[in-house]
Amino acid sequence: MEKNQYKTFVEVLQRMHKEGFLKDLLLIGSWCIPLYEDYFKNIRYPTTILTRDMDFYVPRPERVQSKIPLKELLKDLGFIEHFAGEEGYVQLMHPDLIVEFLALEKGKGGNKPYDLKGLGMNAQPLRLLNILDDKDVIEVKVEGIPLRIPHPVNFAFHKLLIASRRTKEEKAEKDRETAFRLFPALMKKGEQKKIISVYRSLSRKQQAIIRKELERADQTEILQILESNK
Repeated sequence: MEKNQYKTFVEVLQRMHKEGFLKDLLLIGSWCIPLYEDYFKNIRYPTTILTRDMDFYVPRPERVQSKIPLKELLKDLGFIEHFAGEEGYVQLMHPDLIVEFLALEKGKGGNKPYDLKGLGMNAQPLRLLNILDDKDVIEVKVEGIPLRIPHPVNFAFHKLLIASRRTKEEKAEKDRETAFRLFPALMKKGEQKKIISVYRSLSRKQQAIIRKELERADQTEILQILESNK
């Protein structure tokens, strides 16, 4: 992790925490990888950052409020507002980080972003985010700042499901790499029951996709755990 990148990451969190809306968000994506280090304690666990995306999942968009638009809150750090895609998803761009928000796509879906009026932002709707259950999270502290992130079991399964939907193989491989870093550490920590529980909560279609991804990568140990508890 680059020193300047981490410094910017912490500064963004400090400002968001001061505004009081971090409690209604989940940090997801590659930044979770190093933040799981305390969870695994003495278990060997690679923690390389794969991207500069600082993605936040907004389980309940209507609850997120701020007294100042986020772009103004981060402006002096060098963040610039950027509109991505035809629908105009708002991203805050910085040489070290890209801050953006995601929300669960429901029903028939659509590309229209969810308006986050309190932040002066919007959230891109995506499928599968419900796997990152808002009630199944762990809290970590970054330089004393409380931050909610998905339970690593949920996170690992989510990465495999996303990998199966990627159109770009390079990104799919990064998702798989993230998941396959987590599973050995989870098993060493004795989280087999949690792995089975989360797996059973998924649809049969999702379970089939995960098995296919595990078989593809010859992940026999985790496959045996799942198959032995049908």
